[in-house]
Order: sequence, then structure tokens, then C-alpha cells
Amino acid sequence: MANVQLVKHKIDFCDQIYQLSSDPYVKGVLGLPDGKEEDTKQFVEAIIQEEHEGKTVSRVILDENSNVIGITTLMFIDHDKKSCHIGSWLGHKYWGKGYNQASKVAILRIAFEELGLLHVLAGARKVNIRSQRAQEKLPFIRLHVEKEFPKEHTALETKEKQPCVLHAFYREDFIKYLHGDALD
Repeated sequence: MANVQLVKHKIDFCDQIYQLSSDPYVKGVLGLPDGKEEDTKQFVEAIIQEEHEGKTVSRVILDENSNVIGITTLMFIDHDKKSCHIGSWLGHKYWGKGYNQASKVAILRIAFEELGLLHVLAGARKVNIRSQRAQEKLPFIRLHVEKEFPKEHTALETKEKQPCVLHAFYREDFIKYLHGDALD
């Protein structure tokens, strides 16, 4: 597995984030409109504020050489339900190199060990086959949990305005994975 480091957002990263997210492959998957670097700066400022308010935990993903390679975010954190949603993206040139799994392990440690959450939901648009395949490769994910989380699934489809799949990371599965136990 690749090595990554998760760091808090800084305005200093805006240029690199803008360059990565402007790539047509990434922009298309994320559904981003044409934007400017100033839009990225406003996005980062909003993320920093949301984290300060306890609504999200968002981290910039750095590779082994401290290059910015993407973003991973825990959002819609519900401390009463002990759950949240996850959203992640990597720059196109980092796809298929093990960074997805490495960054998921790192952010899920925050979700389960620091925040004490029980479930982290991972949605994907049905048309986004690449995202679904990337999720399916993760050995500690439960696929197609739409029936277990119907309200969350409906909210996701409403937000995305299109059909979606819903998968989930469960704390107990993740802990088994970290300890090298086989998952059922």
C-alpha cells in the first residue's frame, strides 16, 4: 500500500488543489463547473470554517514526497447517530497507485479512533463506475447498504439529483482489518 500523510487545509495548497481538480478526468467525476483559482481559495476557506464549526473533518492528501495528490473529507458528521459521509478524490495521475486505500485508512482512523463514529457512509453516483470500482476494492467496506440506511440513501440521491449507490465502513470491520483479522 502507498504511503500518505493527511494534513489540514492551508491556503498555500490552493494552487496545487486547483491544478489537480481542473484536470478534465477529475473535474468530470466531481461534476465541477469551470472555475478559477480564486474559487478554490473560497472552497478551502469554507472547509476551514466548517471544520472549525465541527461540521466536517477535511484533509489534504500528500504522497511520500509531500506532493498534494487529493482531498478526503468526513462530512455531515452526526455525533448522535455516530455516523458521517465520506468524500474523496485524487488527482488523475495518482489513480490506481494505492493512494485511495491508504488515504481511506488514514481518514477512517480519524473517524473511528478520534471521533468515535460507528459508520462512515460512502456514496457514488450510479454513472460513476470508476468510483464504485475503487470502493469495491477496499477490503473493509460493506457494499450496497441502501436498505440499512434508507434515509441517508434518499438524502444522497436528492443531493446528487440522480441515482446513487451507498456503501459503508463499519467501525468493527475496520478494526478487524487493522488487526489483520479476516472479514466475513
